[in-house]
Amino acid sequence: MLLVLLLVLVAHVYWTPVPVGIKESWKLRLLQLLCFLVFGGAFLLERVGVGHSITLVGWYTRSVERIMKNLTCRRDKKDLMRVRDVTFDGVPVRVYEPGAEGGLRRGLLYLHGGGWALGSAKEGSYHENNRMTAKKLNAVLVSVEYRLYPEAQFPTQYLDCLNAAKHFLSPEVLAKYGVDPCRVGVSGDSAGGNLAAAVAQEISNDDNMSVKFSVQALVYPALQAVDFNTPSYRQNQDMVLLSRPLMVDFWLQYLGLDRSFKDHFLSNRYQAAILPQLRVRVDWTALLPPKYKDGYEVVSWHGQTRHESRVPSVLQDVRAAPLLASSAVLARCPRTYVVTCEYDVLRDDGLMYVRRLKDAGVAVTSEHYEDGFHGCFSLTLFPFRFDVGAKMLRRYICWIDDNL
Repeated sequence: MLLVLLLVLVAHVYWTPVPVGIKESWKLRLLQLLCFLVFGGAFLLERVGVGHSITLVGWYTRSVERIMKNLTCRRDKKDLMRVRDVTFDGVPVRVYEPGAEGGLRRGLLYLHGGGWALGSAKEGSYHENNRMTAKKLNAVLVSVEYRLYPEAQFPTQYLDCLNAAKHFLSPEVLAKYGVDPCRVGVSGDSAGGNLAAAVAQEISNDDNMSVKFSVQALVYPALQAVDFNTPSYRQNQDMVLLSRPLMVDFWLQYLGLDRSFKDHFLSNRYQAAILPQLRVRVDWTALLPPKYKDGYEVVSWHGQTRHESRVPSVLQDVRAAPLLASSAVLARCPRTYVVTCEYDVLRDDGLMYVRRLKDAGVAVTSEHYEDGFHGCFSLTLFPFRFDVGAKMLRRYICWIDDNL
């Protein structure tokens, strides 16, 4: 039995393809194996009634991150960073305040990724990267611990982030932390990039907000659930860490839809019910550069389905899918930085958002990593530190430093 299990694990590691363009592929294979064991074990434990698989995965990853932090992180005694866990309008946040004085400082709101179901502002690379970002920028950084699936579903995650953002942007709170109201940004990766984009749109178009974000920095954001057959979804459908089926699962969980919808998502079977004026906003044939769409054809469905009447209302909500926002809404968004990776199902979401923002007149910096893959922005700590992730973090900090 043990021999069979070993053979299955070896087969999983060596038969699941890793693109040749990815450097340090051996390390990615090890991480892939770990994820396979964790998710597989959590699924089995769920089946015997121990708990929800997502909750179990979250508990395990947080435990491992704490152990690795204790083993590898040695804080410089001269590091005067003040880290506090407080609440902003009832939402838990972690606030990073550099020790250096000298007038008003910049402010940055950070929203972590994890498919709206995993991740934490307080653990692992998110904590260390945010600490580094705050120190390098001499900025007050607020990382939001928004509620996660399965305890929460849309729009709870979005509303947590929006409420924390409005609280942070209030003149009284900015004054309390010594933040310049003209130099506040919002950022996030993956699902956090989705939340950051949605919050930035809402704040930018809220005339009751006296202080607005000056910049938004989005790292491989998830921006739409209308088309799961874009070129990047098909090119990277079996990619490790974030496959096409797994991304669909995350969307179904976030939107509160039953798993019976999965095949409909994968085949674009509900597209006929999406309003035409919204479909054009995710039309990759018009929005993507030629190099990314050549060789691919549109996958569309024109029939009727029994789910059709139930799906569109949530899929067409721009708070869940920021790419669906109108040009008038996008035109009021702040200066933007968008990171995309070649080996990422979400690549085209980011590239289409870049095009739509530029067409709306927004100043946008688009940075694409030919050797990048989804999740690498968070892979900056031993033992799964990737050079591309460290480089991405450095350049992300540099852009914010130059533009905020």
